[in-house]
Amino acid sequence: MTHYQAYSLPHLSRLPQLNQLSNHQKFEMEVVAHVFPFKTNNYVMEQLIHWEDVPNDPLFLLTFPQKKMLLPHHFEKMSRVLQDGSSKQTVREVANEIRWELNPHPAGQKEANLPILDGVPLNGIQHKYRETVLFFPSQGQTCHAYCSFCFRWPQFVGINELKFATREMDLLIKYIHQHPEITDVLFTGGDPLIMKTKTLAAYIRELLKAELPNLQTIRIGTKALSYWPYRFLTDPDAHELLMLFREVTYSGKHLAFMAHFNHPRELQNETVQLAIQRIHETGAEIRTQSPILAHINDHPATWATLWKEQVRLNCIPYYMFVVRDTGAQHYFGINLEKAWNIFREAYQTVSGIGRTVRGPSLSTHPGKVQVLGVQEIKGEKVFMLQFLQAREPNRVLRPFFAKYDPDAVWLDDLRPAFGEKKFFFED
Repeated sequence: MTHYQAYSLPHLSRLPQLNQLSNHQKFEMEVVAHVFPFKTNNYVMEQLIHWEDVPNDPLFLLTFPQKKMLLPHHFEKMSRVLQDGSSKQTVREVANEIRWELNPHPAGQKEANLPILDGVPLNGIQHKYRETVLFFPSQGQTCHAYCSFCFRWPQFVGINELKFATREMDLLIKYIHQHPEITDVLFTGGDPLIMKTKTLAAYIRELLKAELPNLQTIRIGTKALSYWPYRFLTDPDAHELLMLFREVTYSGKHLAFMAHFNHPRELQNETVQLAIQRIHETGAEIRTQSPILAHINDHPATWATLWKEQVRLNCIPYYMFVVRDTGAQHYFGINLEKAWNIFREAYQTVSGIGRTVRGPSLSTHPGKVQVLGVQEIKGEKVFMLQFLQAREPNRVLRPFFAKYDPDAVWLDDLRPAFGEKKFFFED
């Protein structure tokens, strides 16, 4: 398989692999796909999904829309306009009404993360943590396939005011010049590796040519290894892409792949393993991350297998995230205590080499909050937490405590312990 073939909403009910599903089930999927973006491809369909296990196969759930991803009243609202034969404009308007109710930009992405250069906001760039700036190249704001849980779903639904995108590399360079604390640039999206090599190279070479003394690391956030490993093997410009990676590492910069692997099966065929080897040969490092997802990977053995396989392939386990408070969080999220127990049990079964992973971590407005555990202190049952990253760096690794709540799935669900009126970071 070397030819990429994408499938989107118009193909959904006609895919022959779905013939085992009833027409009613297919319609439910179409309802959800009118709100959340749907896109898959021939590699995912033929190499990752076990169709004999559908509809419960974890890779099917990872990439195909499910009815319960919409709240009941949203599902009913969307299905009604489709059943009524409403116009495309009406369907789009109803879909957008629902989308705006799903917290499309959590954690201050549109306001608090927006950098300012000479009084002008830099749309398509984010700067939340002191050392790292995010860059959203406009040509990279799609993916080889979409994850059903994706917290960046607003990038793909056609609402311009929800989208991050820019081509202004010169403004990014000027901003980095003015902020010597920045050491890392993260190319993100979407997926930067959806771009042709010559397009990506134009961005990266401009960054290298600027000779920024403070720039140490170029990161690429990508799902390409999982959803289209041929990007590094047989695509027409695969060789040029690998040579670009060598160019970065030979320049003295660290090239870090922030690879998303959500289930061990994504690592278990020769194609992806060869792609990983080719990337490593360029001098780049691969770090791996994923949220913990109900229905897909919410079991300690799954995570232990995932981390062990990543270590075997010379990848570095990096983060276990908690599902963000956007989109279908109610479907994919699990409570914080369960997430911590899964992390702890999996962590206990891997060697020290695999214990580079950090989690469970919540990417909240004030920063990345790690759940350290549940404990009883002075007769009160509490969550122990700390910041791994923060807008205010002096908050990092400062322990704090929240009242135990068995139903809490996010920081906003928690209240301070020991009679405190607010958390220290709420000043």
